[in-house]
Amino acid sequence: MSDLAGGFRYLLAGQRWVTANRRRFGMGLLPGLVSLVLFTAALIGLGFGADDLVAWLTPFADDWSSPLLAVFRGFLTALLFGLGLFLAVITFTAVTLLIGQPFYESLSEQVDRSEGGEVPESGLGLWQELWISARDSVRLLGRVLLYGVLLFALGFIPVIGQTVVPAIGFCVSGYFLTQELTSVALMRRRVELPGQLALLRSRRMLALGFGVPLVLAFLVPFVAVFLMPGAVAGATLMVRDLTAEPELEPEHAPAHDHAPGAPQQPPAGGFGPPPPGYPA
Repeated sequence: MSDLAGGFRYLLAGQRWVTANRRRFGMGLLPGLVSLVLFTAALIGLGFGADDLVAWLTPFADDWSSPLLAVFRGFLTALLFGLGLFLAVITFTAVTLLIGQPFYESLSEQVDRSEGGEVPESGLGLWQELWISARDSVRLLGRVLLYGVLLFALGFIPVIGQTVVPAIGFCVSGYFLTQELTSVALMRRRVELPGQLALLRSRRMLALGFGVPLVLAFLVPFVAVFLMPGAVAGATLMVRDLTAEPELEPEHAPAHDHAPGAPQQPPAGGFGPPPPGYPA
């Protein structure tokens, strides 16, 4: 539970950071607004066309009696829209980060600079960063689609499909949302996608504590736009602590007051050696 709470503290710390740096907060709203318009249009289109799509996918039910047909296709329509919403929450962050790459890169650097110590730089050009970001987003989308299809199928199971499966869906969304947000700071540290995933696997509960509240907040219209700059800042604060060198002595460890529950050095039984893909 401490990791769950720690993840949420990072999220709050990021929002506090952008509140104290309002100029950067204002600049970060535009990419989110553009993404919001695109995704809102897509979800509205799905809402209007979901009935016809379900009817096309289930021709075998055309001859069913009226009440049974309405319940069956209504249930499938709700599941289809839920799947679309699930994918929208995940891909919203990826698209917003892609649109706002220069800004969020600068914001992440500023967070590192304000916290002191080394400010890592990827050494890559803008187009290289955009290409890597787009490539990794597509690779992650494949993983998300697999989870989405599986959860969609499990949604047919009575009771479990309407209770446990949605909860699992929020956790999966939160985990991958955290990955997308931490990728900005991790790419500047030259940690590529395999290393990013390995890092989050080593601290799953921390990732969920950060990402799941964001997923729930993103379900409210316009909230995602206002939380994105702070989410990137909070993810950078998290990355700073998770990538701190294990051999660092306590008196030389960087001081952070943003996440009281985050360890300054790995204790016995902690997250151990850095996952593969870490920079030397």
